[in-house]
Amino acid sequence: MTAPTDEATAATPPGWEALFAHDAHDRLAELERALNTGSSAFSLGSRLREQGVPGDEVAALLTQLDLRRKARSKFGDSAERMLFTQAGLEQASRASVTRLHARRFADAGCQLVADLGCGIGSESMAFIATGLGVHAVELDPFTARIADHNLGVAIEGNPAAHARVVVGDAEAATLAGCDAAFLDPARRTAGHRNTKRLANPDDYSPSLNFAFGLAERMPTGVKLGPGLDRELLPDDAEAQWVSLDGQVVETGIWFGALARAGISRSALVMRGSETHELSAAADAEDVDVRPLGEYLYEPDGAVIRARLIGLLAEQLEAGMVSESIAYLTSDALTPTPFAQAFRVLEQLPSSEKQLKRALSERGIGTLEIKKRGTDVDPATLRTRLRLKGPNSATLFLTRVAGKHTALIAERM
Repeated sequence: MTAPTDEATAATPPGWEALFAHDAHDRLAELERALNTGSSAFSLGSRLREQGVPGDEVAALLTQLDLRRKARSKFGDSAERMLFTQAGLEQASRASVTRLHARRFADAGCQLVADLGCGIGSESMAFIATGLGVHAVELDPFTARIADHNLGVAIEGNPAAHARVVVGDAEAATLAGCDAAFLDPARRTAGHRNTKRLANPDDYSPSLNFAFGLAERMPTGVKLGPGLDRELLPDDAEAQWVSLDGQVVETGIWFGALARAGISRSALVMRGSETHELSAAADAEDVDVRPLGEYLYEPDGAVIRARLIGLLAEQLEAGMVSESIAYLTSDALTPTPFAQAFRVLEQLPSSEKQLKRALSERGIGTLEIKKRGTDVDPATLRTRLRLKGPNSATLFLTRVAGKHTALIAERM
């Protein structure tokens, strides 16, 4: 690991130097225990100030405790020893996803991976755990120092690991000895907190042009947001959309030995400890529209973004409810990890008056509202419906065979 440079130390925000002290882990652990046993952050802050701890150091300690609490959903128990910035935590992939990234590199026979724009080091930690060497590069000196600490945590369980963090521009980094690269371009404005999302891919750091150019020289993986403009996808890459517990979290673009033969589009659906994948050599053509059946399927967001709805429809022996609407329908219930299934209870015109009457007759007081192909604000509609009753249901506001329709359904 690398020692912090003078530049990195100088860039450290006020009070945060205490987080790198030799006793910082014990101090944070003690404060966390106090929080877990009923103390408030306010009372802890008051106690620390009474002990003579400077105000900026108190703020840094309490901020880190809050970030660690939020980080547990991504990193599990490892969060207890890691350090975070707000922006770094927001962009970091969950540990379950980074492990899959690392496995791609290991399966491709890679030995030393350049993690260009490593952020707080979450990907590099997964590479280390998988037995890969890491050459991590980070432009921001303070973030690089955070990454250096976190890689140290990963190395504690892998003493033979080779890893280093370098402060520098990813696009100018020396990659001698590296046989693969991973990039997670910054998609937010610079800073450690209160950053804004960048809308233009040309503003990413490193840039997409650099990332895709590097892919022509070595096996490369690029993590991007799930809403990436598909027009930007290179023809020679595998694009994989990843959904975690129902939320699409990223688009992974893989080049060279990291891309799988015969696959250019895939949807990876992760729910709890289970992982399922739907893949194809190209976008799948939509199937034909058919009459509404007893069951309605809502494809996972990853399936929709990968444009594999047609492939899923074939597996379910289902048809589209309407052209260009991402709902499928069938007369039979077929369990699938790639879609949520609902049984249609009633089909109504989109008249709010008729809908209100039908919900009242069914005693529906709890209503999940889903919409596609219609301009309705679910929150406003829910208020106007004045729901009452002990029962629950799902309401679909969509088009069926081209006509605006309301479907009352129950989740299977």
